[in-house]
Parts: sequence; structure tokens; C-alpha cells
Amino acid sequence: MSILAMNLTIKNNRKLLLKRDKFKNTLRLRTSICEEKTEYNLPKATNKQLSAIRKRMKMERQIWWVKITVVTLIGFFGLIVALIVLTKS
Repeated sequence: MSILAMNLTIKNNRKLLLKRDKFKNTLRLRTSICEEKTEYNLPKATNKQLSAIRKRMKMERQIWWVKITVVTLIGFFGLIVALIVLTKS
């Protein structure tokens, strides 16, 4: 009885594979038709502007890391205090 069920499962999976390939092809066609590339008209950046952007990004990254570190330390110390309070009571 179980061998028949396995054979039936294999047959059904083969049928699904054929349908799946057809479905993928229709999806690819639809997405390729719908995709349109947008064109941007951006001005050229000077070296001075690029260095200013680079400095600003470094500062933003440093501030972000400081904030993450402070929040993590506060959370860590909060957990330690909570464990100390729970173990004493």
C-alpha cells in the first residue's frame, strides 16, 4: 500500500514540475515588460563636494555607533541590575 502512495506522489511531483516551469516563464515575461528604467539627470559633483559628503557620512556613522553602544551598555547593565535584585530577594 505504501509503495503505491510513493509512486503516486512521484507522479504528482513530476506533473507539478512541468506546470512550475511554465509558470516561471510567464512571470519572467510579465516582469520584463513591466520594468522600465528611469533616467536621472544628476549634476556632476566636484572633489570638494565629495570630500564634504565623505566627512559628513563618517561623522554620522560615528554618532550612530556611539548611540548603538550606549543603548547596548544601558541594556546590559539593566539586565545585570535586574539579575542582582532578583537573586537577593
